[in-house]
Amino acid sequence: MRKAFIDTLVDIARVDDRIMLLTGDLGFMILEPFARAFPGRFLNVGVAEANMINVATGLALVGFIPFVYSAATFVSMRCYEQIRNGPVYHRLPLRIVGVGGGFDYGFSGYSHYGIEDVGVMRLQSTLFIVVPADSLQLTSALKATQTHPGPVYYRLGKTERTPVAGLDGRFEPRKCVTIGTGKNVLLITMGDMAHEVLAAADVLRDHGVASTTVIVSSFNPAPEEHVCEILKGFSLAISVEDHSVQGGLGSWTSELVGRFNIPCRLTCLGITDAHLNGVSGTNIYLKKQAGLSSESIADAALKLLGRG
Repeated sequence: MRKAFIDTLVDIARVDDRIMLLTGDLGFMILEPFARAFPGRFLNVGVAEANMINVATGLALVGFIPFVYSAATFVSMRCYEQIRNGPVYHRLPLRIVGVGGGFDYGFSGYSHYGIEDVGVMRLQSTLFIVVPADSLQLTSALKATQTHPGPVYYRLGKTERTPVAGLDGRFEPRKCVTIGTGKNVLLITMGDMAHEVLAAADVLRDHGVASTTVIVSSFNPAPEEHVCEILKGFSLAISVEDHSVQGGLGSWTSELVGRFNIPCRLTCLGITDAHLNGVSGTNIYLKKQAGLSSESIADAALKLLGRG
């Protein structure tokens, strides 16, 4: 998604001279197109994420729309207080770009896993959170939030992947995207995990299980009404995320089921302490270890349906 991000940002910046880009010493071989096109609007503040948020807050206060770019775990937690007290409290149009959600930086180990970012950011109710599933949806989301008056957090996948089949780049706040019409099980996912979930849906179809996949791409506002209506049509739902099972998509879906008394059994698949065993490796390997491969997701669904 990183190439789609920078290409779209350059296009937006050509018609809006308020756009600036700040990096915390990351993004080499990615951010250069913006730096070359707008050298006066690009800053590398170094490995100082908290200071980067403070600088960007000042820029937003005087009329700029600054984008700050760093790894998801760093930009969401290393400077959380600055985000809360700066752009969130003052409702400023600061854009926070967290790259490498989940296990995208798997070889770098636990310190680089982006597995709590959506949970901690979701606590700030006026911080618009965008979790695109592919590059096409990211482009749509950047354009859709271009004039949003408050702060936005974008969670980007680090690797370039093919577009999610059936998504077609659709993005609309307070709306989710549904793919499929099966009634045996509802699969709810966000971001890059949509690829694995849709692959799991293919496996389930081969076993005679018809599923529907719901892709949630934003929080604060989130598609509460839309997802509630869908949940009411299922007796079993499974949320799947490359994020901690606490605080993220599964927690949000559980809140809906509880608050609105929806008679749907919900199982949450995600990352738990048991999966953080000191092992590093590729994103694919770590997802498999955490039970987040397409095969593992399908197997979990089959067992819950009594067909495993």
